[in-house]
Amino acid sequence: MQDIRGSDLPTPAALAYLGDAVHGLLVREMLVARGYAQAGRLHEAAAAYVTAQAQAVQAERILPLLTGSEADLYRRAYNSGHLNRPRHVAVADYRAATGWEAVLGALWYLGETDRARKLFSRATEEQSEPEEKAGASDGGEI
Repeated sequence: MQDIRGSDLPTPAALAYLGDAVHGLLVREMLVARGYAQAGRLHEAAAAYVTAQAQAVQAERILPLLTGSEADLYRRAYNSGHLNRPRHVAVADYRAATGWEAVLGALWYLGETDRARKLFSRATEEQSEPEEKAGASDGGEI
């Protein structure tokens, strides 16, 4: 695995921006693989994973699994000075989500997609989903 402390990496904020997109992609991929078929239900289920509060819980789950350089990046992103958080989100949750996204972004940027997927899987494995899945009986077929 490459060292994610390198000075040739983008800033923690840029990595968090990329990580936000990676996180959204991995959530969507996971939900489709679990059998969600209708766009409305996919969106509703995805919303349970992509909020700052949900990502803060996910971050808590993966923190013990991070390598030294991943944990360092997480801390730098968590402590970054300028955060444009929504008013309804707790500062600690937003910072934890930013740290988690930065780690995902760095791993993806460096081509460590297997590591990113493994951490994502561990972060979301115990998270509850909305009860209903789209199935053949609800018109979810293509």
